[in-house]
Amino acid sequence: MGLDQYAHRQDSQGEDVEIATWRKHNALQGWMENLWTLKTGKPANELNCEVMQLTAEDLESLWAVVEAGDLPVTQGFFYGADTSQDESRKEKDLEFIKAGLKAIDNGEKVFYSCWW
Repeated sequence: MGLDQYAHRQDSQGEDVEIATWRKHNALQGWMENLWTLKTGKPANELNCEVMQLTAEDLESLWAVVEAGDLPVTQGFFYGADTSQDESRKEKDLEFIKAGLKAIDNGEKVFYSCWW
């Protein structure tokens, strides 16, 4: 058991294509939970098993936070204890953002979801 996270794009035919997956990336989850609350007004824990659309502005904001190493460490029973933001994790996050921005530039939609 634990936090599983997913990003996918939806093409013009409505087909979902995976962009990235993470396991217990609590810092990314914290950022997404904050975004969820800003977008919906709902509590962070209600993001569980929901799908949130990401805009280019969302991804550009995330890029700045990841680049600066400022993702918020987030506590949660299922989120795991690893709070490191090493280079390989940072690179994976940036690759996801690049893929998401490219998808949006191509007229596709980008989504984030999680399950714990």
